[in-house]
Amino acid sequence: MESRPGRSRNPYELTDETPVYVISVAAQLSGLHPQTLRQYDRLGLVSPDRTAGRGRRYSARDIELLRTVQALSQDEGINLAGIKRIIELENQVAALQARVAELSAAVEGAAATLRQREAQVHASYRRDLVPYQDVQQASALVVWRPKRPE
Repeated sequence: MESRPGRSRNPYELTDETPVYVISVAAQLSGLHPQTLRQYDRLGLVSPDRTAGRGRRYSARDIELLRTVQALSQDEGINLAGIKRIIELENQVAALQARVAELSAAVEGAAATLRQREAQVHASYRRDLVPYQDVQQASALVVWRPKRPE
């Protein structure tokens, strides 16, 4: 079977991506004719997973996508080529949003590490040193005389 991104490694865990519905059940759930599902598969609109015997297996996400394709076609009057492009763009947006979230997490991690290292540097400062300040405008004169031994 073809593996999809984000699919769980546990083969017994059922998710929205788990291919469980044969074409007749998927057709009933989506309200479409099985031949329509085959056509959508040929066009690349909804590509279900395949069994070893090449039978189609639809997931809950595939069923939802079939319903979306039907709504765009019937209600909005969009042709199948336009629907395919919409689906591609939505997938691209989802991938980019996931990448942005990944990069944001990486930036947050780097910022936290930077703050931690900065705190370590500040904690390592010697406290017995006094910062030097240049006194250029003062007109005071200080005379130092060592104490004489008594």
